[in-house]
Amino acid sequence: MSTILAIDPGLSGGIAIGSPSNGLQHIHPMPPTDTDIADLLRQWPGATLIIEKLPVFFPGAKGGMASMAKLQRNAGVIYGICAALNIRVIEVNPHDWQKHFKLGSRSKSAGGYTEWKNKLKAEAQRRYPNFKITHAVADAVLILEWGLESKKV
Repeated sequence: MSTILAIDPGLSGGIAIGSPSNGLQHIHPMPPTDTDIADLLRQWPGATLIIEKLPVFFPGAKGGMASMAKLQRNAGVIYGICAALNIRVIEVNPHDWQKHFKLGSRSKSAGGYTEWKNKLKAEAQRRYPNFKITHAVADAVLILEWGLESKKV
């Protein structure tokens, strides 16, 4: 049984853990420190990690350039931990995993960013009603589902 780790690498992102045979098994908000992230990922040796590919430049990023710098740094830490733990990494463009769920797009959401994030959270909750899905883990849960359903892992 192959373990899949799906990560939304934002500081307020999350981690979803599952497998092809059991689906979603665990969810965690992004651990607060680099060491905490490493301790969590270390629990699944030989896993495959799916991470949302980050843009090099994103004009108008929520929180500005400082926020993007923190996001990029956090993702770099995750890549480094995966290299050290021999965890295979698969990148997925946000557009690709989001399109898979046929929920429309962020740019076409009448309510903007908040409405879009609420749509993603609702879809993750619909798929896993026995888990408490928060905004922090919703993207990670859907990234995991994308990996399981698209057989990319």
